[in-house]
Amino acid sequence: MHDINTERLLLRPLRLADAPGMWELDSDPAVHRYLGGIGGPRPASLADSEATIRFIQAQYAAHGIGRWAVALRATGEFMGWAGLKLVAGPINGQRDFHDLGYRFMPRYWGQGYGYEAARAWLKTGFETLSLPRICAYADTENIGSRRILAKIGLREGNTFTEGGTACVWYEAKNPASNS
Repeated sequence: MHDINTERLLLRPLRLADAPGMWELDSDPAVHRYLGGIGGPRPASLADSEATIRFIQAQYAAHGIGRWAVALRATGEFMGWAGLKLVAGPINGQRDFHDLGYRFMPRYWGQGYGYEAARAWLKTGFETLSLPRICAYADTENIGSRRILAKIGLREGNTFTEGGTACVWYEAKNPASNS
């Protein structure tokens, strides 16, 4: 799959050179505010961020998809990540679903970048990858993330607990799919 360009963003596969940006992102307590038991452990070192990138690259090889780097098109600056990943589950009683997720450094919050990246991935998932449905979930208190998921067209579902965190389930079916 080729890089994805939006009006302001470049979405591309993660590479080891992104490790310092991933370290900055995942080390920030503000980023983890709503992740609780759903966001994975914080890295203890730059080597942990490199290991995370290698793990994601293995997802690319195994499933043809995974979280991608998000960079500012104007500068190439690493902002965070977004994308789809295949989740074996079970989460909320669901198995083998494609999860839409995103995570940005706080200095990029509140500027529409999360919406822009999420919308691009929803479109890619349905139009390029022909996925039958795309799911997501967010901490019940993460109003910003929940607003993005609703605004791109995912339907709010039930509330459930994952990793000790109260979450809301979202999903959308591919309008071109017969399933």
